[in-house]
Amino acid sequence: MEKFFSIGKTAEMVGMTAETLRHYDRIGLVHPCKTDEWTGYRYYSEREIVRLHTIHALRCMDLPLHEIKKMLDWGDLEKIIAFLKRAEESADQKIAELQHVKERIGRARRFYEGKASEKPKSRGIFEQIFPKRAILLSNKLRSPTVENLWNYHRHFYEQVGKDRRDAFAFEDVAGIYEADGQPHMFAICTKYIQTEGLLFLPAGKYLCADCSHEDKEKALGALRRRAKEQYDAVPEAAVCLVVLSGILQWNYQLQLYVGRSNDL
Repeated sequence: MEKFFSIGKTAEMVGMTAETLRHYDRIGLVHPCKTDEWTGYRYYSEREIVRLHTIHALRCMDLPLHEIKKMLDWGDLEKIIAFLKRAEESADQKIAELQHVKERIGRARRFYEGKASEKPKSRGIFEQIFPKRAILLSNKLRSPTVENLWNYHRHFYEQVGKDRRDAFAFEDVAGIYEADGQPHMFAICTKYIQTEGLLFLPAGKYLCADCSHEDKEKALGALRRRAKEQYDAVPEAAVCLVVLSGILQWNYQLQLYVGRSNDL
């Protein structure tokens, strides 16, 4: 005995809404096979459910409804096979794209998890000891933007050239090095060879301050005054690390070298 299902039950079975089924009925894509003459309730059979499952699968591949409707009405098996082959190739491409997006999202998540686990530093001016650091100055980038911070290291790998790419590796940090009024974005090297733009930050004691973009110049002025008063130092350059504070948001940590440390 043939089974019939209400519009609500059919929608549940095929993972669609009742309004979607009504829309498909209106455009002639899938009609209910039976309508109760007294109540006006519409019913679907297993044949329509199979058709709806097929439509749902093809819609997941971003195929438009008018193309799906044509295919379902064809009586030529060769044409149907060719259509489904193209749909399968489209699905493979979409799966590959989604896998790539998933990997990028995973890298971003792990990056932000690492940032979230870092111990926040106190506000105000504080001292910190750093070892000698090798940095590579950008020959193009001057200040951080959403565009250049996304996939930041790609710029530096392109700068050193494909033939020397394997000789370099970088920390997951962006920064600005400013000397003589000229700012340059930089990457901190964990692996390097001699190249144009390679610079070494001296080991020792640094005066540091966390600040926002708006407070950067004011905070830098306060650091310079403290360096002069406390250490009689006039740093030639300022280091400014980019500290992510959210998606597409960042603050800074300013660093001024004030001399050697007995701890090194």
